[in-house]
Amino acid sequence: MVPLSVLDLAPILEGGDAAGAMRRSLDLARHAERLGYRRFWLAEHHGMTGIASAATSVLIGHVAQGTSTIRVGAGGVMLPNHSPLVIAEQYGTLEALYPGRIDLGVGRAAGTDPKTARALRLTEAAIDAFPRDVAQLLDWFDATDDDPRRVRAVPGEGAGVPVWVLGSSLFGAQLAAHLGLPYAFASHFAPAALEAATQIYRDRFRPSDRLDAPYVMLGVNVFAADSADEARRLATSLEQAVLALRSGSPGRLKPPRDDLELSPRDRALIAGFMECTFVGDGDTVREQLAAFAERTGADELIVASQIFDHDARVKSYELIAPAAPPQT
Repeated sequence: MVPLSVLDLAPILEGGDAAGAMRRSLDLARHAERLGYRRFWLAEHHGMTGIASAATSVLIGHVAQGTSTIRVGAGGVMLPNHSPLVIAEQYGTLEALYPGRIDLGVGRAAGTDPKTARALRLTEAAIDAFPRDVAQLLDWFDATDDDPRRVRAVPGEGAGVPVWVLGSSLFGAQLAAHLGLPYAFASHFAPAALEAATQIYRDRFRPSDRLDAPYVMLGVNVFAADSADEARRLATSLEQAVLALRSGSPGRLKPPRDDLELSPRDRALIAGFMECTFVGDGDTVREQLAAFAERTGADELIVASQIFDHDARVKSYELIAPAAPPQT
C-alpha cells in the first residue's frame, strides 16, 4: 500500500466554534503521528463558517508545535491571495522553527466566494501571475547566495521548503510537470479530471533539482467504522455539506442523520462529488484504497474525513492506519 497522509479541513461543528476545531486538529495530528501517517495538511479557505483554517500558516505552527515527527503543511495556500514574498517568509519561518517537517502546497483558486475574493483584493492579474509567483517561491527557497541586488526573503532564503502544486483541473498538472514539482490532485472533491490531469502530469514531467520523477498524491474521502452501516451513517455529514455547498449556503458541519432523504437530483450531485469516497468497515476500506492506488498509480493518498464526532473521526483513521507504512 502507498503511504497515507491526512487532509484536515479543521471543521467547525454545528453548535461549536473555531477554537474547538483547532483543538481537534491538534489532537487528530497527534493520533496521525502515532499511527504512522506521513503528512498532516491544512487548507486555506476564507469566508467559510464551517472551516477554521483561514490563517493556514498560523494553524500549521500550532500543529507542528504540538507534534514532533509528522510533516505538517498547507494543502494548500491559495497563492493569488498573497504576496509570494510574504508566503516565502511565513513558510521560511515555519521551516526554521520545525526543520525538515514543513510542506507548502500552492493552488491557483481563490478558495472562497467572489465577494470574499474582492475583500482579499484578489485580481485576475494575480491569478494569471500564478506560474511566475510559484517560480519566485522556488527561487527564494533554493537561493544559495546573498546577492544584495535582489529582494530578500528572510527567513525563507535557502530554506529548501518542499513545494507542491495542487490542482483540480488540467492547469496545475501542466505547471507541476513543467517545473518538476510533486503534484497533488483534489480528487476528493473534483474527481472528473483525475485521469486526464495525472496523465498530462506524467507525460509532460521534466526532472528538476527538486524531483527526479513524477510524484502524484491523490485526495480521497474515507468513512471507516466498525460496521458498514455506521460508516454510511457517518458519511451523511459530508453529503449534507455537499448539498449545502452546491446550493450556495455552506455552513458548519452537521451531525449524521439516519433519515436523510435525497431526491434523484441530489443523489446524482453527491455521487459526482464523492466518486473518490470510500465507506465501510476497516478491512473493506483498506482494500478499496489499495485498489484505487493501484488503478490510478498514485504514489501517495491524502485522506479527508469530514466526520462530525471527533472520536469517530479518529477511529476512522485508526481503522485504515495499517495500510500506512512506518515513517522513515
